[in-house]
Amino acid sequence: MCGITGWVAYDRDLTGGVERAALAAMTATMRCRGPDAEGEWVSPHAALGHRRLAVIDIPGGGQPMSVTDGDRTLAVLTYSGEVYNHRELRRELEARGHRFRTASDTEVVLRAYLAWGERFVTRLNGMYALALWDPSAQQLLLVRDRIGIKPLYYCRTGAATVLFASEPKALLAHPAVAPAVTADGLRELLSLVKTPGHAVYAGMREVRPGHLVKVGRAGVREERYWALHAREHPDDLPTTVSTVRRMLEHIVTRQTVADVPLCSLLSGGLDSSALTALAARSHAEAAGDGTPSHQGSAGDGTRSRPRSAGFHPRSAGDAVRSFSVTFDHHERDFVPDLLHVDSDQPYVRALAEHVGTDHTDVTLATAGLMDQDHRRAALRARDLPSGLGDFDISALLLFRAVRAHSTVALSGEGADELFGGYFWFHDPRTIRADTFPWHAAIGVYAEAGLGDAPLSTRLLDPALVTSLDLPGYRHERYREALAEVPHPQAPRPQGVGDPEHRMREIGYLHLTRFLPMLLDRKDRMSMATGLEVRVPFCDHELIQYVYNTPWNMKTFGGREKSLLRAAVADLLPEAVLKRPKNPYPTIQDPHYTRSLRAALAAVADDTAAPAHALLNPAAVRTALDAGTPAQDVRYAAELVLDLNTWLHDYGVRLELP
Repeated sequence: MCGITGWVAYDRDLTGGVERAALAAMTATMRCRGPDAEGEWVSPHAALGHRRLAVIDIPGGGQPMSVTDGDRTLAVLTYSGEVYNHRELRRELEARGHRFRTASDTEVVLRAYLAWGERFVTRLNGMYALALWDPSAQQLLLVRDRIGIKPLYYCRTGAATVLFASEPKALLAHPAVAPAVTADGLRELLSLVKTPGHAVYAGMREVRPGHLVKVGRAGVREERYWALHAREHPDDLPTTVSTVRRMLEHIVTRQTVADVPLCSLLSGGLDSSALTALAARSHAEAAGDGTPSHQGSAGDGTRSRPRSAGFHPRSAGDAVRSFSVTFDHHERDFVPDLLHVDSDQPYVRALAEHVGTDHTDVTLATAGLMDQDHRRAALRARDLPSGLGDFDISALLLFRAVRAHSTVALSGEGADELFGGYFWFHDPRTIRADTFPWHAAIGVYAEAGLGDAPLSTRLLDPALVTSLDLPGYRHERYREALAEVPHPQAPRPQGVGDPEHRMREIGYLHLTRFLPMLLDRKDRMSMATGLEVRVPFCDHELIQYVYNTPWNMKTFGGREKSLLRAAVADLLPEAVLKRPKNPYPTIQDPHYTRSLRAALAAVADDTAAPAHALLNPAAVRTALDAGTPAQDVRYAAELVLDLNTWLHDYGVRLELP
């Protein structure tokens, strides 16, 4: 995993000192994504930068990488990600006469382009964002993986100039790019939905998942190379269960290949537990044992002794390493609610003991989550305010701790969206709602007394909120998304009232508008610490298969995610297998809410604070009243604090009507 950046310009020479300095500044911002090495490649009309996190072929995989024929450069690549089928592609390319000088997947991607042209992207299985310059065609290709696991942004700064980067911060480092946000960008920021291609900042675009962007002298053109397809599901239930299991085994085996220490992020939920168990089994089989080792168990709840390496597929005999996050006094402070039914730790311990992982609990202190430097670092990782507060900060601190021992981690994102894990997949009110289901769930939160939801605007100026018309914006985005949903040509009539029809829509909405928000968070918080996170449930072949699986199979027996439960039933302890969906934990220490109120008061009292003019003074006074329930303050205050830090640190210009 790495950070990439660069630019092409057809009306100027990029080998000059000013241009090289701009490339160096852009590349330097990607240091967090690639702490191991830096590289640049410059020609008159293309300049590519790279920061490397070395994972495969440590000595030979430096970038940007080029292929030459004598004195002629055939192609140059700057690439972030992992292609999991690179070994199979290498054998195929060797059979076609290609000769390799490294063992890296980067060179495989380059050679694949030379062999198959622009359609090479259809041969890749993995998570990736890449920029490939073809000198003979004078064309730049920007390519993003099918699901959008890895980020890739671009912007035009003139008729003949295009910049690109893994993150907005690299584009903002170029002197021609200003941090401006229009009303439409602010709507996207506050909508709690991910619109494909939208980058919030004025003039920026994000390469959409499953798309490539062609940049040439004639202009910029975006093309789709992959999309979900609807087809009738051919398999019965037992075959479907066994197929999901077989696919997961294959995916996890592929994704545990690395030349550096690898671990699992374990929450004690179904998804992360299944991946951890599959990784342990794959590791044991690779070691020639055939059964998971139970050495190094942390089942007694004590911290495992730190080691210099985590789960390394070439280190036979080592137990799989796992990490979980918890908070000081979490067991004391924990109060169950509609979402957080129980605490993670008993299930984490049960799975770690059952599988035999070398487990570490990463315990975060309230003071660390309240630290302004940590808040600023989390926002810097995103380049945008999220309003999620400790949800982001705790992930950042967890990944810092994990990175001290491992370079690569497995994580369970995608399973809930694919198999239907969230409660709003099953609540008739949210299913029937004429909006994104997670937005309909906000009303359910309120009825249950859970208070505000993320990105609550209750503390912002009512005139501003009214002018943005967030309900109207979300409705437009919802209609756009529904129009994309592929439905099979079923032998029986289907319509809005058909359960399978609606559940297919809900599945598609989650895979294309909700999951990308989670993938953004996981990528930014992990790569800010130099940790590569792999997400096996986001394998595009698995997603394609399960997307077309009927809803009554995904929930057979009346249980959420029963298809996934059946597929991994023999791997997990019964308590973990039967555990209800529980989201990522949040701190419940009352000191945290008190610190939010204090920080909010500071912004409200400081007329020079960038967010001061955006506030609703009456709402802020109510929020600061000790009698106002904490759950009615938390997310609204988090948003104000993030907005204030963002406007200050990035010098953002809001271009509002």
